[in-house]
Amino acid sequence: MTISAGLERLSGKFILLWGWKRAGAAFAAGAVSALGFAPFNLFPVLFATIPVLVWLMDATAADPSQGMLSRISGFFRTGWWFGFGFFLAGLWWVGNAFLVEADEFAWMLPIAITALPAALAMFTGLATAVAGIFWRDGWGRLVLLSVCLAGSDYLRGTLFTGFPWNVFGYAAMPVPVLMQSAALIGTYGVGLLALMVFSLPAALATPLQVRGKGWKLHAWLCLLLGLAHPAYGAWVLYANPQQAATANRVRIVQPAIDQSMKWSPESEADVFKTLLDLSTSTGKEGETLSGSRLLIWPESAFPFVLTERRDAISALAAMIPDGTKLVAGALRVEKPAPGASRERVFNSVFVIDANGEIVGASDKTHLVPFGEYLPFEPVMASLGIEQLTHLRGGFEEGTMRQLLDGGEAGKFLPLICYEAIFPGQAVPAGIRPDWLLNLTNDAWFGFSPGPFQHWQQARIRGVEEGLPVVRAANDGISSITDAQGRIVAKLGLGERGILDATIPELRILTLYSRYGNLIPGGMLLFLFVISLFGRQKVTNRPH
Repeated sequence: MTISAGLERLSGKFILLWGWKRAGAAFAAGAVSALGFAPFNLFPVLFATIPVLVWLMDATAADPSQGMLSRISGFFRTGWWFGFGFFLAGLWWVGNAFLVEADEFAWMLPIAITALPAALAMFTGLATAVAGIFWRDGWGRLVLLSVCLAGSDYLRGTLFTGFPWNVFGYAAMPVPVLMQSAALIGTYGVGLLALMVFSLPAALATPLQVRGKGWKLHAWLCLLLGLAHPAYGAWVLYANPQQAATANRVRIVQPAIDQSMKWSPESEADVFKTLLDLSTSTGKEGETLSGSRLLIWPESAFPFVLTERRDAISALAAMIPDGTKLVAGALRVEKPAPGASRERVFNSVFVIDANGEIVGASDKTHLVPFGEYLPFEPVMASLGIEQLTHLRGGFEEGTMRQLLDGGEAGKFLPLICYEAIFPGQAVPAGIRPDWLLNLTNDAWFGFSPGPFQHWQQARIRGVEEGLPVVRAANDGISSITDAQGRIVAKLGLGERGILDATIPELRILTLYSRYGNLIPGGMLLFLFVISLFGRQKVTNRPH
């Protein structure tokens, strides 16, 4: 039996599924797809799960016709079940945040674990519903589904403040040799082409009579894309060898403080002392703080409002050597404006000099729903739902991220936690930093896939923009990566310690950094049109 014949027989088994069996197969295919993402990075599973989705779409198309609305509804359900399995298996770890203060928030755990995947699956359902409108046999349906799924990833990352977590492009970029295409077409563009390649087995499983004209060209192009992706990456890495910088040494502190202790009044002295002691400790190769241009602490490092604590400011001034600056996540508080009922609190980054003076600051502009603010707050509050940070009224959103001066270490642009997950939004138009800084606190999510996925996304922001990324996490993964995503230095999840390393000097003005998401947007439109030419008029396969 040939490979094509074997795949055709397998596809037939899925095409015959209906009702709860079809929904269960879609859910299982979506759940298995989550293995293609960090920390597992088993992306070959998508060569099985994406074809399964195609065959379930074929099954939906073969349902007895009950009008256009019923047809679209069937396609939506198939995609929704796939998406629900995918997001449930890929995002279950979000529930860990509700166990930090289990006595108050544990009741919300089942809701959080199921409601978020159910909501995100609406985007997958929308993708398959749109694809279903144009669904016919032939290779064009594979391109069409890839366009719709990649388009739904873009919408998911944009609408309702956006949540582009685990978009399909990340599955194709687990290591630097596979990340370099992002510098050309961005994560959304990589996802679009990756989906086309992952769907290739479904083309071979389609009966020869209904593959459509040009199917061989489609198959060869997909194969070429699959080979060109790592080949281009290898060429970029060869052309830009990793070089050890001779200056711009920084020290990153990863205190690994348990989230339950972080804001406890009884623990604040110990938390602050831990940060001071780590900052002044001797490195593995005898490095001292005085040799660092910057000392970097993670997001919300201070367990208090720094500007209200003269003793803490004096301790910082005594610790920071001349010629060194401290960069740290901190709460910034503005007094109530006339007529306002409360003060305004921002999640910020401070730059502090050797005199203990704050010489630069930038506020977080993209807040985390339910973590830093409550959407529809009056309604949510009436249901007894509050944000995890307990801040009355929530954090305020900054107006614009500021380019900060690191002295001899260069100018950098901060991305506070969640801000690092948005392709095309890392560097605002008209700004070109020397490097990106990601301050975060992934202690909320424990030892789970979440911190690994977050770290991968931050690395790829650097590849897209052609910039080094310096990352400081309370607990998570702290690292320095170069403009190609290669690791210069790293502290793993759960490790307490310091990193002494230099920031790579190589910066590249990439195609994607110039044009951003206009590139994947153009690709989506072009391939959608192409997909319409690859459909067969025959909608019922011969039996």
